[in-house]
Amino acid sequence: MTRDERGPLAERPPRRRYAWQLGEFRGSGYSKGRGIVWQALWFATQHLVFAKWWCPAALRVAILRAFGANVGTGVLIRHRVRVHWPWKLTIGDHCWIGEGGWLLNLEEIVLRDNVCVSQDAFLCTGGHDPRSPSFEYDNGSISVGASSWIAARAIVLRGTDVPGGAVVPAGAVVSRRHFW
Repeated sequence: MTRDERGPLAERPPRRRYAWQLGEFRGSGYSKGRGIVWQALWFATQHLVFAKWWCPAALRVAILRAFGANVGTGVLIRHRVRVHWPWKLTIGDHCWIGEGGWLLNLEEIVLRDNVCVSQDAFLCTGGHDPRSPSFEYDNGSISVGASSWIAARAIVLRGTDVPGGAVVPAGAVVSRRHFW
């Protein structure tokens, strides 16, 4: 049968690289690290107080510590910052997290001393295994070395170790394959 006899795209099944069965997703490979009540308290605190413009920076640090984060001295956290699970966060001394920064830490995020995470930067420890038939989690921690700068609207993905003194340029996307 020639191409013309089949008609354009007729009866040809769609080509898929992956065929997920999302209904079979079970969430294996991910622990939230705290119970549902603690999670609910954090979400309420984050949305009602922590991220608000009127919340003093010193109070933001105290709130993170109260929820289990390890936060050093001289840390400045601006408003509209989002932290998914504070108990999976370590921030060294004299760090700065700019307005709108998002730390989606399903796994540990470690910011060493003197790290700057600029405005609207996104650090994401979550991901999925594209080879898993049910699209299960494939998470990995993020570590940012001392005196590094994650510039505005940069994205740092799971499993990445940003070396000390590095600059992740504005708008860049970095994964574990970028730094060796």
